[in-house]
Amino acid sequence: MSWYSAFGTKEIILIVLFGVFYLLYLMRVSHIARTLNTPFSTVLFKLVLRTLLFALLIIALLGPSFGTAKKEVQSVGKDIMICVDLSKSMDAFDITPTRLEKVKYELKKIVQAFNSDRIGIVIFSSEAFMQCPLTYDQNALNLFIETMNTSLVPSGGTDFGPPLRMALEKLEQDNTSMTRATSKVILLISDGEDFGDETASIAKQIENKGYRLFTLGVGTLQGGQIRSGNGFRTDSRGNVVVTKLNPDALQTLARNNGGQYFEINESRNDIARLINTINTIEGELMEARFVDASANKYSYFLLAALILLLLDVLLHVKTFRI
Repeated sequence: MSWYSAFGTKEIILIVLFGVFYLLYLMRVSHIARTLNTPFSTVLFKLVLRTLLFALLIIALLGPSFGTAKKEVQSVGKDIMICVDLSKSMDAFDITPTRLEKVKYELKKIVQAFNSDRIGIVIFSSEAFMQCPLTYDQNALNLFIETMNTSLVPSGGTDFGPPLRMALEKLEQDNTSMTRATSKVILLISDGEDFGDETASIAKQIENKGYRLFTLGVGTLQGGQIRSGNGFRTDSRGNVVVTKLNPDALQTLARNNGGQYFEINESRNDIARLINTINTIEGELMEARFVDASANKYSYFLLAALILLLLDVLLHVKTFRI
């Protein structure tokens, strides 16, 4: 037998209080019995009854568990690869405080929302790098998200092809737990400035595999400047660079791969809608196992105590009503 809670100070205090007050009660009844010259021994029946009743209540309070039963535990989830653009344009501050800082804040919400799913992170600009493989470890994911900055990748523009290819390869390679294509999701986060040539062909491969591709645009159509030292980033002619959200490429990618396009800027935040949409995707049974489980049987002892309480109310000893 196991117990939900250990025998401790609370139970000791209750027992001491019961003993003290019942002793005072017995002393009073004994005095009345001597005064009326009636037998006192009949009250012992009530003492035994109430002591047993109190003991049953204490046992119920401790929560006894006994007996074993097999309980099936199932793990159902999805594999989600998140590709995050870390090109210099993500340092633009048309979104407060910057595009990238806003993305990092919202990514933590996404990680929390899909805590029963495996999530991996790919960072990219003109090249792609695996920052975190598919994992359930939310602490690790949040740590990698917190350390994201645009200096982690080469500053050679933005190309959607490499991160999509890497995400596709990782989802294909990891077939140990999931085989259903519709349970595998790719989320591409960028400001939409794609200068690659292979994006369309990689997107076609993702479509052929049946994986869902969602895109998240970050920025405004008006655009924003990029801080550089004490000033702003300039081009080769000395003009201040203004980077603008280009949603067309992201919308096309999502539409052609059974996904949807979402957006973040100062006046719009689709993260909640993104989370709800991905949640509608049916996960796959990743693991099923049977574990031994014991049930808290406190109700049996509580029922027995109530029966004794009813007897205590209905039964009377000779001369006295106790």
